[in-house]
Amino acid sequence: MTDAPIQHKHADYAGDLSPNQAWERLCAEPNAKLVDVRTQAEWSFVGVPDLATLGKQVLLVSWQVFPSMARNDAFADQLAAHGVKKDDTVLLLCRSGVRSKAAAEYLTGVGYGSAWNVSEGFEGPHDAAKHRGVTAGWKADGLPWAQG
Repeated sequence: MTDAPIQHKHADYAGDLSPNQAWERLCAEPNAKLVDVRTQAEWSFVGVPDLATLGKQVLLVSWQVFPSMARNDAFADQLAAHGVKKDDTVLLLCRSGVRSKAAAEYLTGVGYGSAWNVSEGFEGPHDAAKHRGVTAGWKADGLPWAQG
């Protein structure tokens, strides 16, 4: 990888990766899985990472349930149903890195050894005009994605 991952100082998950570092992991590691933890509405209307060129699929498992935004108590079970194993490299992505960080912390707590947060998320922070997807994140970095 070109940049070293940012190690989280409290060791409550594996660390933070930029979207480009996550892409490099997905390319290099056969057992690396990308889990998009946003909501169905976000996947449908904003888009999702496209891993087709890698022969992989992004796994769509919400960390929080819309509209209440309560934590999805079935999250780990749903990952397991998608074939995610506790020794896989699990890369978690949300809009900007907040929900995915919480999901990485949770997975580490239930025994996943390599749960990473994609820190800038799919859309990144707001720019000066209060638009996302322009200054940082999966989309702004020019990584493959599709809108459904």
